[in-house]
Amino acid sequence: MSAPSILLLYEVTVSFDGFRALNELSLDIEAGELRCIIGPNGAGKTTMMDVITGKTRADRGKVMFDQNIDVRRMSEADIAHLGIGRKFQKPTIFENLTVFENLELSMKMDKRARTSLFAWLDDDARDKIADTLRLIRLDGEAERQAGLLSHGQKQWLEIGMLLMQDPKLLLLDEPVAGMTDDETARTGELFKSLAGKHSLVVVEHDMAFIEQLGGMVTVLHEGSVLAEGDLATVQNDQRVIEVYLGR
Repeated sequence: MSAPSILLLYEVTVSFDGFRALNELSLDIEAGELRCIIGPNGAGKTTMMDVITGKTRADRGKVMFDQNIDVRRMSEADIAHLGIGRKFQKPTIFENLTVFENLELSMKMDKRARTSLFAWLDDDARDKIADTLRLIRLDGEAERQAGLLSHGQKQWLEIGMLLMQDPKLLLLDEPVAGMTDDETARTGELFKSLAGKHSLVVVEHDMAFIEQLGGMVTVLHEGSVLAEGDLATVQNDQRVIEVYLGR
């Protein structure tokens, strides 16, 4: 028996000046799943994430989160509050603050109750930050200024900042671009450890990284799903070879 859907896109169409960025795109992500999305430039990967997060409105179709929440008319802020976190390719962190302060600022808490930027933290909050630091392998860097981290560490910090908000679904855009081989391998281990507790959608071009992650791969082309299956299946699909892998 399959798990319930955390995200369901049904025949989603988005046009810009007559160009169909998404063309009746249908996609079903199960709760706790780790799904990779690949495809050539212009396939609709970024537009798909824009629609899910409310940055772009779909012309037609359904975008359902957590089985029964229609997000199509919701604001970006309301969608994020539901539990959808998005990480862009370039890390967006507070470079002048410490690693600990970055995580603290990201915590899901009532900002109106805070008397200052860094209000006193209770033990639960400190434990959560400590757990996240260990998870993203920055427990030895808590007091370091974030701007001094390596590129890979900055990426992990931003993932940690998303995790502080308890997202149900993480959308990750080319998360290992620019990383060393060691950082890439560690990121794969992190993502696999997150799957189950969170659902992850990873847009990526690095085939070795996708192979490390395992699981289902969806290939987009011209705004629609071209193929779906494990990596070996899609890599041997003649249509995928022609439009993407054969380039």
